[in-house]
Amino acid sequence: MAALLRGLRAGRTLRGLCSVVSAPPAANPQCSGLTRGIHCAALRLQDESKSDKPPPSSSSSTTHHEHYQTHSAEQASTSDPAAEEASRPNTSYQDQSGEQGEEYETEEQLQVRILNAALEFVPLHGWSMEAIAAGAETLDLSSASTGMFYNGAGDLVLHFVSHCNSQLTEILAEQHKQVQLGQAEQKRTADFLRDAVETRLRMHIPYIESWPQAMSILLLPHNIPNSLKHLSTLVDDIWFYAGDRSTDMNWYTKRAALTGIYNTTELVMVQDSSTDFQDTWNFLDNRIQDVVNMAGTAKQVQSTGEAVVQGLMGAAFTLKNLTGLNQKR
Repeated sequence: MAALLRGLRAGRTLRGLCSVVSAPPAANPQCSGLTRGIHCAALRLQDESKSDKPPPSSSSSTTHHEHYQTHSAEQASTSDPAAEEASRPNTSYQDQSGEQGEEYETEEQLQVRILNAALEFVPLHGWSMEAIAAGAETLDLSSASTGMFYNGAGDLVLHFVSHCNSQLTEILAEQHKQVQLGQAEQKRTADFLRDAVETRLRMHIPYIESWPQAMSILLLPHNIPNSLKHLSTLVDDIWFYAGDRSTDMNWYTKRAALTGIYNTTELVMVQDSSTDFQDTWNFLDNRIQDVVNMAGTAKQVQSTGEAVVQGLMGAAFTLKNLTGLNQKR
């Protein structure tokens, strides 16, 4: 009997289990609610993750904006010369310590600085590459920078001549300005020419001992074109500020004559041992009056031109004998 009762209980238990397993999920409210809760939570997490991400259009817009800025910058650098210049690397000089100059400096400007510094060493080294190298070293530049000067000592001499001519032009322009403003009286032509030539030649005094060497360098075949150009500019500026506005043959006559006087006075100066070069200035006084009194005939123009050529040839032979010799004092 007991065994029969245990069998009936076991059968009811098995039927209950079968009913639970075979029932559809919707028939179990607790299981259905749990499933819906999990599904809803998953949906909320998915929505939140989507909202955190930027929309595809925003990313695409940012990328397009950056590309537009880059393209616009490229167009600006191409169309605007100033922007193109700013985008280029700074090619300013560097000294031996590797420090770069604060401002952009061209090669020509650097050469001028070196040559200006080299002038201080001309009394010691003469008009030479040694003087240029010494000038470069004072600027904390390598001596290899002298490789920029293909004409060697000729670049130093021509730089000095050009610098002195510019100084004289500034002096004459200032004097002319004072006359225009009524602050000074107009000089007689002879006095003006004499003072201008003397002022220019006095600029050689600090280098007078080695100036014959400089003159011989200027007469080298490859330096003659630039030497004559500087001399022509000098003489033309002097006559211009002297008030000469001639357009006939007198223009050539006066300039050819003053060129010859300047050259011959320069030769007298390098051989003058008088106090303050007084013999040189006396010689200049006598020659200047000849220029002022000169007429403008074609015959005189021809004779003046021949005198200038002969003076230059004589200067070449004279300088050949003077170069390297301590002819003064």
